[in-house]
Amino acid sequence: MIKIKEILVGTNNQGKYKEICDLLPKNVKKYSPKKFNISSPREIGKSFKDNSFIKASFFSKKTNLVCLSDDSGLEIDLLNGEPGIFSSRWAGKKSNFNLAIKKVFKKMENKKKNWYNYNKARFICCLTIFWPSGKIYSSTGIINGKISNSKKGKNGFGYDPIFIPTGYNQTFAEMKYKKKISIDHRYKAYKKIKKFFI
Repeated sequence: MIKIKEILVGTNNQGKYKEICDLLPKNVKKYSPKKFNISSPREIGKSFKDNSFIKASFFSKKTNLVCLSDDSGLEIDLLNGEPGIFSSRWAGKKSNFNLAIKKVFKKMENKKKNWYNYNKARFICCLTIFWPSGKIYSSTGIINGKISNSKKGKNGFGYDPIFIPTGYNQTFAEMKYKKKISIDHRYKAYKKIKKFFI
């Protein structure tokens, strides 16, 4: 197997870009779509895997580089799996996750007044590597947990302030960055593809 020495990390989300780069080995040269002035494609897939493939293939074909793309989101049992693949879209065009989090609380409250007893959730990440030759490899990571009854913590991004992973009593946003990226859904998906880099 030929190890990947340089890669386009196919996301325009700065939080995701940093987390993925920090998971990858230091000696791998990393590029951002911003370097090439490429906007993200429309995510029209029906699953995290579909959307990570759409992004990886799109960015790879535009640059002729091997591309690693992520599609991830939060699934809440009480909301029948929402926001799911629409996790970032709940934040609107300006990616305002304060709005998205308010929407989560409001929808859960509408479903059950005492929703805090029914707060099971999980973060899912699908990573896809797309080579210019057309070769593809995908992996999925899942971390189970629950929704916090209020926003807590200043670290992380997205829904991190309201997600408490199973076995912990802090939200992702309360955890130290290094701790969070050593246990989360993105790390679990990366563990299955790191053989291509190391």
